[in-house]
Amino acid sequence: MSNFLYQLIKTRRSTRKFTAQAVEKEKIDTILNAALMSPSSKNTQAWHFVVVEDKAVLQRLSESREQGSQFLAGAPLAIVVLAEDNGSVWIEDTAIASAYIQLQAESAGLGTCWVQVRDRMKDETLSTEDYIRSLLDIPQGYKILNIIAVGYKDGEKNPHDDTKLKLEKIHYGKF
Repeated sequence: MSNFLYQLIKTRRSTRKFTAQAVEKEKIDTILNAALMSPSSKNTQAWHFVVVEDKAVLQRLSESREQGSQFLAGAPLAIVVLAEDNGSVWIEDTAIASAYIQLQAESAGLGTCWVQVRDRMKDETLSTEDYIRSLLDIPQGYKILNIIAVGYKDGEKNPHDDTKLKLEKIHYGKF
């Protein structure tokens, strides 16, 4: 049994500091292809991905929340993950695609960090989703789950420690 995926999961940590190095188109394409292969309910494939590399737009995206999004200004790339509002499963479908993005990026030697958009506010009167919708010309009828910052890591973090896993959270048969 290969431990490749397990090791990838173990070493993937949220990255909020990136080098200035641009992400190569081949790596971006592979990340997006992985997202397009992610499962979706009834194979609807309702997700969409907006790739942002423009520094001015990344700066504006970094202002999409009162806190927790500022590091986007220093990322060379962001992927906005959204879906057609197809009822109750768009959240799950986009979350799975987002996980695929993060794991494929890690596999390519890149770092990522998820910025929550759904149910977040830019300020007291404007939702993060509406702010991004206007900024990126996203039509009504689409819901935005998150923004994933992607880039070369400016520093390394220790991998997860197997000995610190909360095994008591695993239940067999019954809770």
